[in-house]
Amino acid sequence: MLKLTNLSFPLMLVIRAIQGIFALLVLILSAFVANWYNTSTSYLPPSQINFLIFAAVWSLISIACIELVPRFVSRIPKAYIAAPLDLTNALFYLAGFAALAAFLNGLLFCRGDVCHAAQAAVAFGAFSFAAWTASAALTCLELFKARRGSIRSPRAAAATSSSPGMKEAA
Repeated sequence: MLKLTNLSFPLMLVIRAIQGIFALLVLILSAFVANWYNTSTSYLPPSQINFLIFAAVWSLISIACIELVPRFVSRIPKAYIAAPLDLTNALFYLAGFAALAAFLNGLLFCRGDVCHAAQAAVAFGAFSFAAWTASAALTCLELFKARRGSIRSPRAAAATSSSPGMKEAA
């Protein structure tokens, strides 16, 4: 069994709080833009906005899973739960903010509160991408350190054998 140390606990707690705040901001800003499309135009909201709403909701669910599941299922190390969710969220935010930025760049004009909200959603999506990438890097680094510490060389295993006086027969 791998022994995972949690040396970066205060740093990860701060990163998780930042991720939650950014996810709420992206959710609020994207929902504002989607609501404007639904109430003020005859068009559906762009799929890029809908994807950022999904990414923000997925982030909040992921943070809850990362923090709550290890408390109830203590056999699974937290890093094994966090690493795939961190990487998935980083990819979702990269795709979401890049797609919305490309959509906004292709508009003929972009003015008013709705445009500024969409631009802010792109910015906070990029910040979320950076935060999820940082936590993914720290979590994967923790996994690699634990894995390297659990693999012992054959010479070290032979040196710490419980019966040092035994030899192989010729």
